[in-house]
Amino acid sequence: MIFKARRQISVRTVGDPVLSKPAAPILSVTPETVQLANEMLEALRVFNGIGIAAPQYGVSLRLVVLDVPEESMEEVPSPGEEALLPRMPLVLVNPEILSYSTALATHDEGCLSVPDLFAPVTRPQKVVFRSQTLDGELLEYECGGLLGRCIQHELDHLEGKLFIDRLSPETARETAGEVKRLLRSGAKQDFLRTKKVK
Repeated sequence: MIFKARRQISVRTVGDPVLSKPAAPILSVTPETVQLANEMLEALRVFNGIGIAAPQYGVSLRLVVLDVPEESMEEVPSPGEEALLPRMPLVLVNPEILSYSTALATHDEGCLSVPDLFAPVTRPQKVVFRSQTLDGELLEYECGGLLGRCIQHELDHLEGKLFIDRLSPETARETAGEVKRLLRSGAKQDFLRTKKVK
């Protein structure tokens, strides 16, 4: 009987330097870019996430993969939700936010790079964002709901920010002990969170 070797999929965790520096733009989509996007999509599935940015995968490039569930669509959906949620998973190349709504909303967030920590984050309710796809299609939409929040969260990664950097002072104090614990345990694992896959 032949046994297949099990592969390991890893994401970087809080404390890894790659998570705290701005990512470089992608100058052209190459076969390596497509391969990276496919590996990130696999990592997203393995870790049961809805978004991952290339720095979380250890690569400092402006690439994001989203897989936001279609059932998350708001009762009155934004144009971006209507257009993009049915197309998930979606790869964004050099995404950027063009504008933010003045209305704010606070919801709990978590992150593949900050395991097992959830905390409330206040963000604009809607954003207008622009991005290319791997095929060169230009997307530009106003996005609200979970999609709008996920875009903001993932694009923060491209600027070297984590959601814990956006906590209110009170919440930051409440979660400081847990963050220190994650930093200590992360250092023992070289800031890698790993799962084996067949």
